[in-house]
Amino acid sequence: MKPVLGVSPCLRMLTALAAGTMLLALAACAPTATHSELVTSTNKPIYPQVKTYPSIDVSADVSYGADAGTPLLLDVCLPTKTASTGARPAVLSLHGGSWRAGDKSSITWRSVCQWLASEGFVTFSVGYRLAPQHPFPAGFDDVRAAVRWMREPANADRYDIDPDRIGVFGGSAGGNLAALLGTEGSGDWTSGSRVAAVAELSGPIDLTGNGVKLGNVAPDFQKVELDYLGCASFSICPQAEKASPLYQVDDSDPPFFIAHSLKELIPLQQSEAMVQVLRAHDVDTTFVTVKGTLHSVAMLDDDMRSRIVGFLHAKLDAR
Repeated sequence: MKPVLGVSPCLRMLTALAAGTMLLALAACAPTATHSELVTSTNKPIYPQVKTYPSIDVSADVSYGADAGTPLLLDVCLPTKTASTGARPAVLSLHGGSWRAGDKSSITWRSVCQWLASEGFVTFSVGYRLAPQHPFPAGFDDVRAAVRWMREPANADRYDIDPDRIGVFGGSAGGNLAALLGTEGSGDWTSGSRVAAVAELSGPIDLTGNGVKLGNVAPDFQKVELDYLGCASFSICPQAEKASPLYQVDDSDPPFFIAHSLKELIPLQQSEAMVQVLRAHDVDTTFVTVKGTLHSVAMLDDDMRSRIVGFLHAKLDAR
């Protein structure tokens, strides 16, 4: 559905209220529009903070499906066994790379997988088909298939996960796919490829011709988007809207955590537009902006990790 980038329902309500009740209504509706918490990262801009987790077991290259006979693979990072009982929450991890590169097994994304597992989430780091050989919706179809695979009773039992408590984390192109998972479909978050929480960093949110103007997307990245979409131009590209989470939001979507640097590869206006639409639909949305130019997982200093883990636990543990 088309987003409305105007005033949120709460703000429209406020304008209709008498002055005497304005302050009470403001408290009930905050935060509104594109309000964010601005933080300063302690990471250096050259490379993200990469940590090792020797206590976390990794089952690499597990098949979750096939494309023309070629297996689709994911890695499973398992939390350390504890005395607690019961099925555990799970998180899908989606690597970046402009939809045309990146690898679930790279040092950065292996670290992300083990980090999330070290915090108690059974984490599935997913490999998906890449453009331009496999344009949209191939990669998105793959990550949707991975969620359905996780929910199959045999796999949920095998990895001791609760199929009702699946979240997703992604950065950059993986952030786009994570947000698209969170907004595709409607209704409950416990069946099919629906997820119960989304955490994404620096995701491109509007891949249409209008999105090019949203923060003035760089010409080089416009070419990346067109290659991913399989289009020669934005003017004749109907799949662009389907690949854009901004146009898929509805009132049934799960909680979102969005983080974006102020001056980075993906214009900040992309995330601001997404936050505005989510909040206009009363979707629980946390928005953090980071001073500087750090992109995607480069923002993962200790503070950002703590914020993301706190969000995922708050939204998945309570279900």
